[in-house]
Amino acid sequence: MSDEHRLHSRDFVASLDKGLKVLLCFERKHSKLTLAEVARLTGYSPATARRFLMTLEALDYLHSDGKRFWVSPRTLLLARPYLVSRPAPQLAQPILDALAERTRQSASLGILLDNEVLIIARSTGRRTLSTGLAIGSRLPIYCSSIGRAILSTLPQEEVMSYLANASYEQWTPRTVPDIASAAESVARCRSTGWAECDEELELGVRSIAVPIPNASGKAVAALSLSVRAERMTMKAFEDAHLDAIQETRKQLGAAIAFD
Repeated sequence: MSDEHRLHSRDFVASLDKGLKVLLCFERKHSKLTLAEVARLTGYSPATARRFLMTLEALDYLHSDGKRFWVSPRTLLLARPYLVSRPAPQLAQPILDALAERTRQSASLGILLDNEVLIIARSTGRRTLSTGLAIGSRLPIYCSSIGRAILSTLPQEEVMSYLANASYEQWTPRTVPDIASAAESVARCRSTGWAECDEELELGVRSIAVPIPNASGKAVAALSLSVRAERMTMKAFEDAHLDAIQETRKQLGAAIAFD
């Protein structure tokens, strides 16, 4: 449903939408937030943001020290219905575990959600990374390997629409700075069949991702593998593990109907 349709639908509860947006402000980069910060991130007035924060705290979805707010363990209940009722995370986990064990690196499965990538399954290899990436983590579509891999299967018009709505935050000095650079990275993935992210999300971390197409050939998910940059160059990473990533992509595609 489009934003315009939502606003004009009699069945759309705007207050629930606002409350969820407040809750979704909290992430790895914003684990503890003040009232002013929540108002800025949501675009709501301080008075509106305060009402939702107070309500979420009263319902025990947020905790507070009187100045800052952070999510409580109760928020895990919001993710549980998806994790236990949808087949993708459950079917993917043992496949990701096998890839992580084989390569001794960290494997992730992500899907396209709005204008971001959402991690729905992950397995950490023996050589752990410092990224703190976990199930439920969100990544920018324009500079993550998973985002580029998914975009590479879409029509060019859709690709440019997604990239036009990106924020182009500079996560590291190596992050692509604009739409032209991002589009070039997607085009390169379209040509090679795999995408890379070379220290663009975190210095010292490299990743490779491959798209997982559905029956129509359009990808809504992608598989990635990550490695510490000091362990191998991107070329060595490709030579050592790309075949294993592509084999695992076939296993995921055969086991899960991505829709």
